[in-house]
Parts: sequence; C-alpha cells; structure tokens
Amino acid sequence: MGLKRAAMAALLMGLVMTNATAAEKKTAAHGTWASPITAQMLAGSEVRLGDLTVDGGVPYWLESRPAEKGRYAVVTPNGAGGIRELTGPAVNARTRVHEYGGGALLAVGGRLYFSNFADQRLYTLPEAGGAAQPLTPEGYRYADCVAGAPGHLYCVREDHTAPGEAKNAIVSLAVDQPGDAGTVLFGASDFVAYPRLSPDRKRLAWIAWSHPNMPWDTTTLYVADITPQGLGSPTVVAGGHEESVLEPQWDADGTLYFISDRSDWWNLYAWRDGATRAVSARAAEFGGPLWNLGLTTYALTGQGQAVARYSSQGLDRLAVIDLKTGTARDLDLPVVGITGVRLAGPGQAVMIASFADATPAVVTVDLATGAPTVLRRPAPENLDAGLVSRARPVVFPTAPGPDGQARMAHAFYYAPTNPAFRAPAGEKPPLLVKVHGGPTSAAKPSLDMSIQYWTSRGFAVVDVNYGGSTGYGRAYRNRLRGNWGITDVQDATAVVAYLDKAGLADANRAAIRGGSAGGYTTLAALAFTHVFKAGANYYGVSDMEALAKDTHKFESRYLDSLVAPYPAGKAVYDARSPLRHLDGFSAPLITFQGAEDAVVPPAQSRSIVNALKAKGVPVAYIEFEGEQHGFRKADSIIRAQEAELYFYGRIFGFTPADTLPGVAIDNLK
Repeated sequence: MGLKRAAMAALLMGLVMTNATAAEKKTAAHGTWASPITAQMLAGSEVRLGDLTVDGGVPYWLESRPAEKGRYAVVTPNGAGGIRELTGPAVNARTRVHEYGGGALLAVGGRLYFSNFADQRLYTLPEAGGAAQPLTPEGYRYADCVAGAPGHLYCVREDHTAPGEAKNAIVSLAVDQPGDAGTVLFGASDFVAYPRLSPDRKRLAWIAWSHPNMPWDTTTLYVADITPQGLGSPTVVAGGHEESVLEPQWDADGTLYFISDRSDWWNLYAWRDGATRAVSARAAEFGGPLWNLGLTTYALTGQGQAVARYSSQGLDRLAVIDLKTGTARDLDLPVVGITGVRLAGPGQAVMIASFADATPAVVTVDLATGAPTVLRRPAPENLDAGLVSRARPVVFPTAPGPDGQARMAHAFYYAPTNPAFRAPAGEKPPLLVKVHGGPTSAAKPSLDMSIQYWTSRGFAVVDVNYGGSTGYGRAYRNRLRGNWGITDVQDATAVVAYLDKAGLADANRAAIRGGSAGGYTTLAALAFTHVFKAGANYYGVSDMEALAKDTHKFESRYLDSLVAPYPAGKAVYDARSPLRHLDGFSAPLITFQGAEDAVVPPAQSRSIVNALKAKGVPVAYIEFEGEQHGFRKADSIIRAQEAELYFYGRIFGFTPADTLPGVAIDNLK
C-alpha cells in the first residue's frame, strides 16, 4: 500500500484501533476463543445504507434501524458532522416492488418522495422537513422514480389492485393531484426499470424484460418520443436476446449511455443518432445484477466524463472515464465495495462505500485528487486492529466443465484471528463455508461483522463465489444455467478439499451456511454430499417444485433458467430438491425462517425440518414472527447468531466462551 493510500485508509477506517499492549496470547482450542465481537454488536453493524439520491448538491439516503424493527429512515447530513432524520418513527421508507425493493427515495426540486412500507403509497415532504403527505392510493407500489414533465414523476409502478399476477408499468404520476395512481406510458412487458427523461424533455428511455428472463439474462433498452398522448412508438436501442442492458443515462448533449454485457462483461456504451459505440472495453464489470431497482454504478459529470465503479476479481474500484476516448483514470481509494454512485456537485461524487476493515459509509470523493471524505458511518465500533481478519482471494480447482476442461472457481478466505489467543500446535480450525444468496449475486471482501464474529472465535470462514456469481463475466455467470444444485454444490465442496490440503481448515469439522439461494445450496450440499458435518439454513429452498408454484412474480420463472422449464422439467426439479432426497441427509441442521417471507414461504423450511426430524436427523428450527426475507430486527439477528454458535458447539464438541441461550436440537444424542 502506498503512502497516499495508507494515509487515506487511516483516515477512513474509523472502526479499527490498534492495541499495542495486548496481553500474551493464551492457547485454546478453535471455537472456544473469547471475543469482544458480540451478537449485539452484529445487530448494530447491520445498519443498511441505500437509495442514495442528490438534489442541489445535498445527498439524502435511507438508513435502517435494527433497534426499531428494522425500519428505514430518510436522512441527510446536518452540517455539524452528524445526520438529520427527516421522517419520524412511524415511517418505514421501503418499497416492495419485485419484493426486493430498491429505488424507494427521490430528492428533486426541494422535495422528497418516498414509498412507505406499511401501505406502499408514495409520500412527499419538503427537504427542509415537515409532515409527510400521501400522494397515491393504496393497491399500488412505486419505485425508481425520476423527475418527469413539469408537475410529474415517471415511476415504475406495480399494480396489485386486481387478483392474480401484479402488473408492472412505467407511469406518469401527477404530484400536484393527490390520489393519482399514474397514467401508464409503457406496460407491454412483464417488467420495467430505469425510466429516464432526456435533457430536452422530449424522449424517454427505459429497459424492459419479460418471463422467463431475469434482468441479468436479457433486457431491452427502449427510447420513445414523448407526445401529448403519452409515448410514441418505441425504438430498440440495445438488447433483446442474450444481452443484459442496464442503467441508461442521458448526457447533456443528448447522448444516451448504458451498460451492456454483449462483450461478456458489463461495459459502458454510448448511443447517438442511431449508432452505438463502446466507451469502455475491459474484462471487468461496470454493472451488476438488478436485484434492487435504482442500481446506479456510474454518474455523468456533464463535462465529457463519467465516474464509474467497476469490479475486477471481486474487488470494486472507482475510475474517471473520458467518454470520447474511453481512457480511464483509477482513483486510489481504500475501498473494496461501491454502490449508489452519484454526482454531488462539480468535480465531486458521492457513494456508499464498504471497506476491508471498517463498516460501510457514505463517502464523497474529489474527482481531481481522489481525496475521500466520510459523511456518515452509522456503526463506528472500535476494534483492535489485530482482531480483524482480512479477506484473502482464493482461486481453486473445481469440477471440470461439460466439455471436460479444467475449471477454477473463486472465494474469499478469512483466517481465525484473535490477538489474545492461539490454537494448540497442529490443530486446524473448523471451517464455515458461507454461500451467498441470489444465486446471481456475489460475495465481497468488505468487512462483515458476521464473518468476524466467527473468525475471532477461532473459526476459518470461506465466502464462495461459486459458478453463477457475478463479477467474473457472463460466461462465469452462465455456469449455473440449468445447473443450480450442481455447480454451486461442486464449488462449495471443492473449496473444502482445497483449504484442508493447504492446512488452512479442518475438513472433518466443516459446516456450510447460507441464506435464501445460499440456504438451498446448504440443503443440497447436505442432501447430495457428505462433505459437511453440519449446516445452517437461513430461509432456503427445500422443494423446487413448490417454489415454482408459490413465489412472487419477479422470480416466478427464475428456475426455468437455473433448473429447467416447468412443468416439462418436473423430473429435474424432483432430482434437485433436498426434500425429495431425505435419505442423503445425516449431518445435523439448524434452520432459521421469517414467518412473513413472501419470497421463500415458511412452508419450505417447515417441510424439510419436519421430514428430517421424523427421519431421525438432528435438527433445530427457529421461526421469527414479523420477519420477512432477511432479518432486520435486532432481536432476530442476535438470537440467530447466538443460536448458530450454540449449535456448532454442540455438534463439534466445544464449549463457546460466550454465555448463550440454549437451542432445542431434536434427535441429538
């Protein structure tokens, strides 16, 4: 690390403090180390930042409140180094479009517009503060809004007023007419995103896609003239088949920029006068999977440049790109993850950044010097620097491809790290294999207190970017096509053998844990292999056919590409469903589930737990009332973390240093 980068790292860390007077290390078995990283600390660090928006150079964003049942507040800097909340405790600023939400907040023209979780109506209030007023009727959901014609917003709307599948559309919403649900501008596709108005207000750009595609598979970028009747005939700019097009943005000169993976990588392109040209040409990802609406990875400066986040080998970087020549100047920032890139003023960008050794923060960056400034870090816990286990990128051999060619997969390894302890000579650490959700998503090497919780107690953790993960190009992403439950399981098991051989983990004490799609991989690995001695399933899929029949619109055809078209491929669904292969299970399993989960319904967890319990497999089950897909309440986060540690202690035969509430484990002798 250069002096400049080291200085910036010291400036930004905030979280990490060195303890130069640490006592001599004690010798203790892995898993028994006492750690100052508590489950309560985890709950506090689970503050989520999102939906960054800027008006008049002032940033606004959403910030979760785990201690307040996970609600999201709208906040802005207060000018004195802190923040000011603009919404009261009754407001939870979160949209349920696509169930995953995103794009719930817009600041424009001196006003804030946001979705409220309880009724999904769009509300507004002055940026200076005041009482929020509802704009839209109930029965609709809104997201990804932008300023439209005078007195209007253009939004993604999801219509739930009629029985059956919701209807998605781009709508024009009159903000000076309370009760207006919006006038449909485009609704010919199953899904829409990114309505973006040209600077002259004469054209609208947006992307759309339909079943069975997901937005990382195939989308189409459209442009249409704005007419008194709505929109003229759309022109296809890009996409349409095996091309994922994202993030259209207009420059002041009328050029439309967008991100496409037509080269195998999500790169930046420009469209003007009917012609398209590549702006960037790197083996790197300038875009990402559109799980949350409003995803923004670049911003146009209006001066012939773009400031863009790109990902290479799992690490995010920030670059300033000349839009004519395509040349890029990397900014030397001590960050590993970047999202929500916005222009905050001339020569300045603002974004949400994550770090290898500090919790996420809202950061501004001077585009000329690269100098960063932290505006807000909501969870500034102080830790001994020696307590932080840093991610080590790992590339390891896995199962060969269908053509027999050798393949490699990716992961981040975290070694057991605690300045107060060392393990007995020759003892390899127990291993937790962490499997991310999606499955079209990715693990990042940013500080994750839930990982540090384990490493500081003597566990090794490996966060696997199995085939199908994003950040390594479309071909790597497509490894999972038709192979969910195969490729991901192969990679999750291969990394265990690799780390065991390298002396970095004990394969005889390997556990697997994951949530959602990662929960499915956890169950599949336990059903179809005998590599793992325990598993922790967080709201994972146990019955693929049931999921195909009972899930929300956005993912209702996702399994067509991951598994097989349904119902024609029913036999494949049965072959991949852990619930249909109970005889393969022997390792103990603990399962956590939200009672109000609409993505993976509770029946998925209840079914597998009850079936394994009847079969005699050791199982534990905890269901959280009021939780959905992913836990947001502090009490739920604490209970789940402590229960998982207690569970591993019982299974692997060690006594944690923590005082933990017990967990009922059926069939455990």
